[in-house]
Amino acid sequence: MSQSSTPPPVPPAEQSGNPYAQGAGPQDTPPAPGFPQQQGGPAFPMAPVAPTGPVFTNLGLGLAAAVGAALVGAVVYGVVIGLTKHQIGWAAVGVGFLIGLAAGRVGGRNPVLPVVSVVLAAGSVYLGQLVGEAMIGAKEIGVGFNELFFDDLDLVQEAWKADADPLTFVFFAIAAYVAFSSARKAGH
Repeated sequence: MSQSSTPPPVPPAEQSGNPYAQGAGPQDTPPAPGFPQQQGGPAFPMAPVAPTGPVFTNLGLGLAAAVGAALVGAVVYGVVIGLTKHQIGWAAVGVGFLIGLAAGRVGGRNPVLPVVSVVLAAGSVYLGQLVGEAMIGAKEIGVGFNELFFDDLDLVQEAWKADADPLTFVFFAIAAYVAFSSARKAGH
């Protein structure tokens, strides 16, 4: 027998999409939908999965982490202001990011945490500005920071009011926005 002979052509009605299974016939029917165990019976659709709700289990830890981050952020922000005698926008961004990240990572997806992060960020920036004013004032009048900040806080607040300008309140808004968005993103 010679190798030059070609196989007989397959009629077009018997051709399938697989060229290697020419003429295989009725076994080429696609399997019925469903599980392989249900080949003979009707296919049943899968039940929809209910979405999970927000996780509220870490609310206390998230709040505690956010308060701790707010205190650390206020001290660092105040030291930056006291050393440079200027408010720096990136420092306000850092304070908001630190608070939002701590709240979101520790507290999870709780919807309360971004809102609390906004309030804590604004308070942290305010406290940092007071610490900065106290550092600057203590250097100028020659007293210790602790004496001025803890004994004469009313003088520090009066100096803050005198130095406050519209840009001061922009820093509040920057820190609040960054805290809200980073708490939401870190929680998901």
